[in-house]
Amino acid sequence: MKVLIVKTSSIGDIIHTLPALTEASRALPQARFDWLVERDLAAICTWHPAVERVLTVSYRHWRWRPIRGILGGQLAAIRAEVQAQSYDAVIDAQGLYKSALMTAMARGPKHGFDLASCREKLAPLAYDHHYRIPRDWNAVARLRHLFSRALGYAPPEGAPDYGLDGSRFGATDRRESYLVFLHGSAWRTKLWPVERWRSLAARAQRAGFTVCVPWFRRMERVRAEAIGRGLDGVEVLPPTGLDDMARLLVNATGVVAVDTGFAHLATGFAVPKVSLYGPTRFAHAHPCGRQLGAGLPCAPCRNKICNLTGNVHADPPCLASISAARVWRELSSLLAEPRQDAAEAGGDVRRLFAQG
Repeated sequence: MKVLIVKTSSIGDIIHTLPALTEASRALPQARFDWLVERDLAAICTWHPAVERVLTVSYRHWRWRPIRGILGGQLAAIRAEVQAQSYDAVIDAQGLYKSALMTAMARGPKHGFDLASCREKLAPLAYDHHYRIPRDWNAVARLRHLFSRALGYAPPEGAPDYGLDGSRFGATDRRESYLVFLHGSAWRTKLWPVERWRSLAARAQRAGFTVCVPWFRRMERVRAEAIGRGLDGVEVLPPTGLDDMARLLVNATGVVAVDTGFAHLATGFAVPKVSLYGPTRFAHAHPCGRQLGAGLPCAPCRNKICNLTGNVHADPPCLASISAARVWRELSSLLAEPRQDAAEAGGDVRRLFAQG
């Protein structure tokens, strides 16, 4: 059996798909899996042992100039990529117009969410088989059920297994224990104030930890440098590749993160993590460790611009309601517990996967 998974982006969404792939490969040991993904994110798919071939697209580079993408041959290149062979099943694990278009190009029976379950309502027109899976389930649970129904095996039970082997990335050259602060997000409403990060970093420094602060966009660099300014125990890291970022995370003593893609990668590796949620709801993902939500009645609002400030440039009060002292207490408590391996990650959130 040959299966094509269509899940092109983003980092978090790709990570959310891995448990479903783990279960499918165990239920159907003779199946072979290909994955269609954005070129910049292809490395993540190769980390899972069930993925035989990674097909890549560069949709992100021409989506705002579709005429250039069509005339420049990018759309034809995608079609040639996905039509290189026939599949026994093509699963659109994203449910967006872009993924539905790529699914429609593939050769083989096409599976996806139904009209009530899809994020973008016309996407199901591309599928031969439709599945109703409640949208209020978390992303990992929805994908586990989608794969089981599309491929015909028993619905999943128990905590998810991401199928990631952290040992493949090796050790870092750091001798000291370190924490990673994942502070960046494209949504301003997801950001924790810089002064909160600095206060947390000072606590970590006094406890003997080095703090690593990565950045990937120009504005994230500004924030990262502001977090580390004047604090000897804070190291602002330069941009790095996916494998190097994975190595940094899997060897970390702990992670503090806002709702961002690499936070979900830390979950996949079962790294002790405190997650900070404001406009988004942790139940829509598979959290690992501790989750702290904003103490405001309007949260979670799912808005990229705060309703209270109405200003895209203003610091929203949402995550500011979470103090550095509270985060440090949760992190210290978490680090005192025995560390789980990736297959056992989830702890008290197992109940999120019992639904359905």
